[in-house]
Amino acid sequence: MKITIQNISKPDMRNIHSYLHFITLEKGLSDNTKQSYFHDLKSYAEFLNESGLASFDKAKHDDISRFLSLLNDMGIAPSSRARYLSSIKGFYKYLFSLGRIECDISENIDLPKARRTLPETLSIAEVTSIISQPNTGKPAGIRDRAILETLYACGLRVSELINLKQRDILIDAEIIRVFGKGAKERFVPIGKSAIEWIAEYRNRARTIFVKSHTEGDILFLNQRGKGLSRMFIWKLVDKSAKSAGLDKHAHPHMLRHSFATHLLEGGADLRAVQEMLGHSDIATTQIYTHIDKEYIKEVHKTFHPRA
Repeated sequence: MKITIQNISKPDMRNIHSYLHFITLEKGLSDNTKQSYFHDLKSYAEFLNESGLASFDKAKHDDISRFLSLLNDMGIAPSSRARYLSSIKGFYKYLFSLGRIECDISENIDLPKARRTLPETLSIAEVTSIISQPNTGKPAGIRDRAILETLYACGLRVSELINLKQRDILIDAEIIRVFGKGAKERFVPIGKSAIEWIAEYRNRARTIFVKSHTEGDILFLNQRGKGLSRMFIWKLVDKSAKSAGLDKHAHPHMLRHSFATHLLEGGADLRAVQEMLGHSDIATTQIYTHIDKEYIKEVHKTFHPRA
């Protein structure tokens, strides 16, 4: 059996739209996330329709299990199956809270465990090589060097970097103010090298990029006097890695991963790294400890006389 487009009953469609309206108001969902919820519930409704079940309230616990098994047979990844079930569980909980169904049949179904892959990182030597690639004899090269230095020095997300304001660089305190996901403010230390290159950029390059129409206090500008795009930062990192002769498809988040990994390898406290990365849950940061353990094992293997 495969999921195909089938007619969904009007009551079921009304319930889906009612739920989407509810969670959009409650959680402030983006359009993309809202579409994901709709896709998941629509696929589930079509599956029930193919199975001869006219509506959500006719389904049983086993029907959800069969749907998840079908997704597995179709080669849907565990993380995606988990998302489908999360959508279904939230939907049934909503219907039950309104008294539209007699019981929540999804309550005792566990989410499939998603296998988490370790993020790819760069060595300290590789990071150093990437950062040194821009031609600092030109204003654009000075800017690009300052960008790469800042990305690695502070472990920033691309969105955080391109939204940095000049007033967010607190030179005397050697920290920067960052607004992360959900506009949550945090303060991150910034090393002397990054500070020096930001100062060099401000003194010798930024004034060249500023135009009469330049708005706000954005730190890093393009040649038209506007803020940089996410794609520009991705291309800069990839171009610099290729110029350094690295056989890796480097991207900005790889510098963020490397920032966290190198701190932990150097003995940094996990909670301090969590704070610097802006992770709300320490479990997100703990993935880097797996990399650190591999590093420790390699050190033991290399240097212990009986390893």
